[in-house]
Formats: sequence, C-alpha cells, structure tokens
Amino acid sequence: MALMLVKFDLKKRVKLAQTVWFMYWFAVMAGVLVFSMGLFFKIELRKRSELMDNNESHLLPNLLIFMGLIACGINAFGGKVCYDSLDPTKFAKWKPMLKIFLGFCVGFNVLLLLTALMCFVMRIPLQFTLAEGLRNGMRYYKDTDTPGRCYMKRTLDLMQMEFRCCGNDNYRDWFEIQWVSNRYLDFSAKEVKDRIGSNVDGQYLMDGVPFSCCNPSSPRPCIQFQMTNNSAHYSYDHYTEELNVWKRGCSDALLSYYGGMMNTIGALVVLITMLEIAVTIGLQYVDSSLSTLANPEDPESESEGWILEKTVKETFTDIMDKMKAMGKGSKVEEGGEVAVATVS
Repeated sequence: MALMLVKFDLKKRVKLAQTVWFMYWFAVMAGVLVFSMGLFFKIELRKRSELMDNNESHLLPNLLIFMGLIACGINAFGGKVCYDSLDPTKFAKWKPMLKIFLGFCVGFNVLLLLTALMCFVMRIPLQFTLAEGLRNGMRYYKDTDTPGRCYMKRTLDLMQMEFRCCGNDNYRDWFEIQWVSNRYLDFSAKEVKDRIGSNVDGQYLMDGVPFSCCNPSSPRPCIQFQMTNNSAHYSYDHYTEELNVWKRGCSDALLSYYGGMMNTIGALVVLITMLEIAVTIGLQYVDSSLSTLANPEDPESESEGWILEKTVKETFTDIMDKMKAMGKGSKVEEGGEVAVATVS
C-alpha cells in the first residue's frame, strides 16, 4: 500500500506541477536568503576577529553560505523539471535521473536541518571563544606600536562603546592588566616605581579603566581613575556610589548579540527546511503521478501519486535488504580476488 496515495486527472496534475514550480522558485529565493544570512554573519564575525580565540566560529557562516548556494542550484533544477513536466516529451529526458535527484534532496534537507540545529548549539563554544579572545585582546590594549596589534586598542574601545560594556566579565578586569603603554609613563616618578615594584610581573597596574568604559548618560563626570580611592573624588564612596562606567562585561554583551543573531538564523533555516521538504514531496507527487498514467499515450488519463510506493516499514526493509546485498556482493568480490591470487 502506497503512503499517502492521491488520484490525479490531467487538471490536477497541471495544477500540481504549476504549484510546485512556483514553490521551487520561492525556495530559490529562500536559498539566496540562507546565503545572505551566512555572509552577513561572517562579516559580523570578521569585524571582531581579533577578539576571537580561534577560527572555529567561522564554521557556521561558511556552512550557511555553502548550503545557500546548494539550495539555489537544486531548487532551480527542480523548478525546471516541474515546468517541463507539463510537456511529456520534455519531461522524458529528466525521468531517468529523478530518483537520484529526489534522494539527493532528502539528504540535503537532513543537512539543512542539522545546520539549523548548529545555529542553536554553537552558542556554547562561542561563549568560550569570546571569553578567551577578549582576555587575550585586553592584554594587547597598550601595544599600539606593535605590528599586528596596532588596532587592538581601537577595536576594544569601539566595541565597549558600541555594546555599552566594560572588560571581559566586568570593569574590574582592567585592574588586573597593564593597559597604559609604557611610553606614557614617567618611570622617574615615585608612584610609577611603587606600582611597578609592587607587581611580580613588573606591570603598571591601577584601579582604572579606559575612557570607552564611561557611560555618557551619567550626570556625574566619569570616574575612570582611582575608582576604589574614596579620598580622590569629592563626595564619593566606591562601595555605595553608583559608578558611571558600564557594569556589563563584554563577553556577555557579545554573546547576547551573536547568540540572538544565531537563534534568529536558526529559526529561519528551520522554516526554509520545511519549505524544502514540501517541494521535495511535491516533486515526488509529480514524478509518481506521471509514472502511473493509465494510458501513457493519453495525457488526459487518470493516474496515482504517492510519497512512498510502499509503507514506511516496507520501504525501510527494502533499503536494508539492498544494503545487505551490496555488502555480500563486495565480500564475494573480495573472496574471488583472493582466490585468483592464490591460484596464480
């Protein structure tokens, strides 16, 4: 018994082919959308590639770009097949390759669904990538004269102002690294000598943050230096005062930004996968309805269409039997080659 058997006459077959043709070209545009989303995501990651610990984060956008290109190709081909199905003479040339094409479409739909799932699960490795990348980037903030790190200060400042964040986990991360370049330090000053001497790594550490951490909406002038020194500022207590720097860490801000983007892309890819499944089923109905014409020489004769010629269980059993037969055939060939070699 065929799965989801439907009877067709000429009018229904024409309407089916036209509908699936329209859906295929809509799916081509969906493929362009997947490609565009992958390209946009890749560009957004490239903007802050210096703050990424590795290049694994580009796996997802590269996969989206690849899947988008494949989707455009197979959907354009499927649309052409549906268009030619209205003319039996044109459709005849596509008939021998349709089963292979439909099998490829099923595999592509599975890969597209896995791509959508990756959009949701890649948030976890991205979290570690951002945290480690930001931690390393902050160490190079002061190295504005070092080749390869000249733009790290600019990148971090722009990021902190754009995402309204400060440090990796919070603003106190800046207290643990030297972010002021040595060229701006007076090494003859007692304060500088004391700070460098008190640190085992010989770094100039202070309870201050870069200007990009300042909140411009705060009514009080930004307190970015001596943030824990109550006597350095008028009417100030760092334990109770509402600091006028961004409280949110940049790893959390970036993860929220990229994570939200990935969730949106994932949801759209799921919807596109459903569209791809629909057009694959539609093409299967077009193929089966034209293959079962009661009178192939009479286009107006009735026919039957289905998703599977047999039930799911029977189809699965047939596939397993074919795979076992192929496995036995390969073993027989290997045994024959061994026997020939022994005789020779």
